[in-house]
Amino acid sequence: MAMALRSFRHLPSLLCASSSALARALPLAPGGCPALLPAGHWQCVHQTLLARQLATKKAKGKGQSPAKVNISAALVEDIINLEETSEDMQAVVEALKEDFNRNLSVRTSPGALDHIVVMTKDGKFPLNQLGQISQKSPQLMVVNMASFPESTAAATKAIRESGMNLNPEVDGTIIRVPIPKVTREHREGLAKLAKQSTNKSKEALRKVRSKSVNQVKKFKNKVSEDTIWLLEKQIQQMADSTAAEMDKLLAAKTKELLG
Repeated sequence: MAMALRSFRHLPSLLCASSSALARALPLAPGGCPALLPAGHWQCVHQTLLARQLATKKAKGKGQSPAKVNISAALVEDIINLEETSEDMQAVVEALKEDFNRNLSVRTSPGALDHIVVMTKDGKFPLNQLGQISQKSPQLMVVNMASFPESTAAATKAIRESGMNLNPEVDGTIIRVPIPKVTREHREGLAKLAKQSTNKSKEALRKVRSKSVNQVKKFKNKVSEDTIWLLEKQIQQMADSTAAEMDKLLAAKTKELLG
């Protein structure tokens, strides 16, 4: 009985020692920047880090990839606006969708020419602001440049270089645009353009990701190394998810174009 009581007397000190060891294993909030993350928030970050460490160990033991990072945007809003980063990435996806719908269709329509950008001496303008676009037959579209005859040559060049496989012909201020036959070659050409557009969008996505990562790195001397690591990891996950969405759009568009 006496031995049992002596053992219980040592139990609190053992528990404290264990808690202290765990605390030392986690990064401490820097004393010089309490405004960045309040004490309660740092405790949440520490819990997140511990969960990440445990998840990584479990994943390695089972031969699986580590669990995804999911930091609350409100927790790190003084470092970076994750919601704004997500919106910027999604804007790239929406721009790609618009490009697909406007410029990559098997059947060329007058609307496909509306937003072709024409470089004039006064600046850049959409084609539909300079000329009147109409479809005369299933095989022919016409652009009447009577309102801006001085821009006829520039408009013709823009149509030819639009990547839509169009070969316009000029007759005074009238630009005739023969519509290509829907051949297998034409379909494959459009699919190739879809791939090129997707690659350009992915480059724009990489710029958004790099901008966000650089924003996080500005705080490397103010917050813990693990906090920086977690944020960079989450930003990369967001970019990977957006790129995967682009790949799905490309696959669907390619299937549509190739028939």
